Amino acid sequence: QVQLVESGGGLVPAGGSLRLSCAASGRRFSINAMGWYRQAPGNERELVASITSGGGTNYADSVKGRFTISRDNAKNTVYLRMSSLKPEDTAVYYCNTDPPMRYWGQGTQVTVSS
Repeated sequence: QVQLVESGGGLVPAGGSLRLSCAASGRRFSINAMGWYRQAPGNERELVASITSGGGTNYADSVKGRFTISRDNAKNTVYLRMSSLKPEDTAVYYCNTDPPMRYWGQGTQVTVSS
């Protein structure tokens, strides 16, 4: 059974930093592109960062230069380092393949106070 477990969220002041982790289990994801997605209340879920199996990265314009995605294939884990956080980054953050599988984890809440 495939599982995606996100962690590392929390409440931080604007300008702060967080590091999110996503532990995948149930199968190997090393051949998949992986992504971090977020969904704010009333908004659609959006892809904010992705990383290919070879380590190539891509970012949404809104987070470029502030977020860094990385992966450890040996641990089947994907990370998202977020810095210079803004209140508009407040959302539930999820990881998934890119494009996403039907299954989603529970996500981790990130709240940035102004």
